[in-house]
Amino acid sequence: MTGSASPHDAPPATDPGPPSPADTGRPAWRRAAPALLAYAGVRALGLVVLAVWSAAAGKSAHQLLTARWDSLWYARVAEGWYGWSVRLPDGTVHSDMAFFPLLPALERAGSELLPLSPGEAGAAAGWIASLGAAWALFLVGERLGGRRAGICLAVLWAAVPVGIVQSMAYSEALFTALAAWALWARMNGRWVWAGTLAALSGLTRPVGAAVVAALWISALWEWRRTRNRPGWRTVAGLLLAPLGWFGYVAWVGVRTGSVTGYLDVQGQWGNGFDGGWAFAGFIWQNLTGSVIGGLGLLAGVALVIWLCVLCVRQRQPAELLVYMGVVVVLALCAKGYFGSKPRLLLPAFPLLLPPAAALARRSPPRAGIVLGALAVASAVYGAWWLNGSGPP
Repeated sequence: MTGSASPHDAPPATDPGPPSPADTGRPAWRRAAPALLAYAGVRALGLVVLAVWSAAAGKSAHQLLTARWDSLWYARVAEGWYGWSVRLPDGTVHSDMAFFPLLPALERAGSELLPLSPGEAGAAAGWIASLGAAWALFLVGERLGGRRAGICLAVLWAAVPVGIVQSMAYSEALFTALAAWALWARMNGRWVWAGTLAALSGLTRPVGAAVVAALWISALWEWRRTRNRPGWRTVAGLLLAPLGWFGYVAWVGVRTGSVTGYLDVQGQWGNGFDGGWAFAGFIWQNLTGSVIGGLGLLAGVALVIWLCVLCVRQRQPAELLVYMGVVVVLALCAKGYFGSKPRLLLPAFPLLLPPAAALARRSPPRAGIVLGALAVASAVYGAWWLNGSGPP
């Protein structure tokens, strides 16, 4: 069971099909090269537009990418590890324990080994990780829909409206890379690698729980369907998977002296899970105030739900569906700053598989025009966004 793909990994009948034997005989990095080059081109365009826009606005693109918003919190953790907090006028306390440790650890290592500030090291880690994520996305797309679908998936992820976050000293790119490779390893029956990468993703962001859920639920589903006894590698991978997420949450609990320590820390930040009640209230407030803003929010939520339905109809593997579902639910049904929800959805890359498959069926010139237009729109939006409200 652990050495071969299960039937639920088969590509949908509507997709162009798996890679040909000639393609699979080539090294993985050579097959992925066009996707990585296209991905890098989209992100480079975004950085150029940001630099020009920021210069015209009298701002520093370097500062926007490395030393604002959450980037400052990650840098503080990297410089002094944990223990720093801010008390607001209303009495609430914002603690740096809200931020998971893997990115700050990489920032600290990078700033000590290279002539970089922690924020610059974080951005560099994000750039490298984003290429790793694009590679994994290509492989997933190629597995389910053929080589062109893999390329389209990587480019679509680069060209989402908030794609500029992939080039910032934020943890989304690092998390997506670890999550995508963990899911890819699970799809290929490499359970120890899947569990190890899941554990690392759990040290990166709270939503690392989505990767753990994807591995455990897909394994239980397969056992129920096949009735085969799991091998030791499967068991080892499943036991490794939750160690990162659970370990950090447990450490915060010990540090704060409370079993619910991490939830308490997040609650002080105004974050928590309320089933989407606060977000629904925010949408209603916009509908009764700025009607256009409310309609835009409804359209965005409807788009995400529609893509979820398409993913199910596409018969994606169980691990992708579970992962995507948990990421979407946590993003849409959590309290907090509502402007961050598009950023929180960034790791939900399976949502892009249906449009990637659709583009793969188009002629290369038509697909190129669509992807190019999306890349330009993403670059312009990213520059406007960071020079405006930006990600929290």
